[in-house]
Amino acid sequence: MLEENMEEQWQIGFISEFVYKEFMALPKEIKSKIYRILHLIKEEGLEEIGMPYIRHVRGKLWEVRATGRNVIARSLYVTVRGKRVVILRSFIKKTEETPPEEIQISLKRLKEYEGGLDNGFYSV
Repeated sequence: MLEENMEEQWQIGFISEFVYKEFMALPKEIKSKIYRILHLIKEEGLEEIGMPYIRHVRGKLWEVRATGRNVIARSLYVTVRGKRVVILRSFIKKTEETPPEEIQISLKRLKEYEGGLDNGFYSV
């Protein structure tokens, strides 16, 4: 007899097509690393993944972290409605700290998403 104790799997996606295109503009090596981390989240559960792959930024905002040979990138995300990761912003990181302007862009997009202005969800 099969057990029906299958836990709901995490859903991961982008807030909009524009944000998906931001992500797709990242170097191939970085995209591959971030995709691997996102699939780890799906397979193992977000609560099982920590540093160096993800880190809390501020409030509801978290980041997926990827480092390549000559580049560092981040995808900023939030969790909403249960087990859903929504990516708000992807960018190449050029400073030690996450740039405040990248955080502000993400928070603005989150506010729009929560306000219903853009409730798209482009699954990974």
